[in-house]
Amino acid sequence: MDSPAHSVLAYLSPTWRGLSGVLLLGYLVIGSIGCRGSHGEDPSGRSKSMVASSTAGARLDLFVQRPIGAAFTTPPKISFVKIHDLDEDGLLDVLVCDCTKNAICWIRQVERGKFEEHVLAEQIIAPALLSCADIDGDGDTDLLVAVLGQLFPTNDPIGSVVILENVGQMRFKPRLLLEKVARVADVQAGDLDEDGDLDLVVTQFGYYDGGIQWLENQGNWKFKGHQLQSLAGGIHGVVADIDKDGHVDITALVSQEIESIFAFYGDGTGVFQEAKLYSAGNPDFGSAGISLFDLDQDGDLDILYCNGDAFDYSPPRPWPWHGFQWLENMGRAKFKVHRVLDFGGAVNARAVDFDGDNDIDVFVTSTFNDWESPDSQSLILLKNVGNMNFTSHPLANSPTHIQSLDIGDLDGDGRLDLVTGGMHVSVPYDRVERVVWWQNVTHDPKP
Repeated sequence: MDSPAHSVLAYLSPTWRGLSGVLLLGYLVIGSIGCRGSHGEDPSGRSKSMVASSTAGARLDLFVQRPIGAAFTTPPKISFVKIHDLDEDGLLDVLVCDCTKNAICWIRQVERGKFEEHVLAEQIIAPALLSCADIDGDGDTDLLVAVLGQLFPTNDPIGSVVILENVGQMRFKPRLLLEKVARVADVQAGDLDEDGDLDLVVTQFGYYDGGIQWLENQGNWKFKGHQLQSLAGGIHGVVADIDKDGHVDITALVSQEIESIFAFYGDGTGVFQEAKLYSAGNPDFGSAGISLFDLDQDGDLDILYCNGDAFDYSPPRPWPWHGFQWLENMGRAKFKVHRVLDFGGAVNARAVDFDGDNDIDVFVTSTFNDWESPDSQSLILLKNVGNMNFTSHPLANSPTHIQSLDIGDLDGDGRLDLVTGGMHVSVPYDRVERVVWWQNVTHDPKP
């Protein structure tokens, strides 16, 4: 699944508002708790239109957990994982952004179900997310890396965009395309001006500074910046045509008390029109990540949206308004919000027809749940039971602090597996893993 980006934040998955507070050990609070504005129409922090609609289901045992990759001695901080056949040998591998090693790693599948890890690039300080694209048009896969520069918040211009150029024989040459800017949370490729080459969308989360810009590819590894927005708190900028006009758009999530989703509608010439698609109305909402998927299978892209960041609090913990919702694409630039699940610390959601019944299910992870409680889950499945109704099934409460997630048939047995990465940035450290392959052990392989 290559949905954000994603994560994100993304994907982020990826939660870059959360990462703005990471490693202020001792939990320096980034804002006055409970004093950052109204929580909307409801004391829970949700608007009355966002009441969770899923039903509770039984725990499911769908996977066997198999840790893969390098061993670790300190709590790992994995910001992003991506399933991708990097060496094109027919076996899926896993790409990893490691914020402990400050490295981009490649967990190569050397034979079916066996893995070995290689470091592709070092001294990448706090890599937030990577995406795959052939930027130089030479027929192989380059790696685009969004670099925060450090995990904790700062207005220092330490963010950057690094491309690992594939120079053959699984060697990658780092190219610094953008530097000395607000921390970069996401970078995605797309032909934004329809001139036949790939441009870049860069999403930045500094602290008070940030923004969204696109970099125009001028050839020979030269890019020209065009600012789209200057708000702080950018998490994801997803490249896709969401209004079905034949031109690429950008869908962006901005947190840092703004807690809103924006669209930048493109006209094919590099000109974009900004529109706000949704605002939580709660500065503490904790926006964590978006991804795009045609969830209701009506032919257009909807927005999957998690809010569960908790690093504005000491210590990080879940809040009643945390959860998962999706924004239904109604056409003509209109979106309708459907709250599906209250889920503490929710940071990442990925959609797929997991059970092969021709409707779309959703996996959701949590980084900031109540890990002192054995009932708190780090991974759940929202099973689509028809007519866009979901049943929530607990899958795991160990390991904790699951941030990043990707889906694919890693071992080629016809069943969809998961890969997750652990962002262990707060206690307890009793259920810790770095990168886990969740091997599907259901009886009936699905296409």
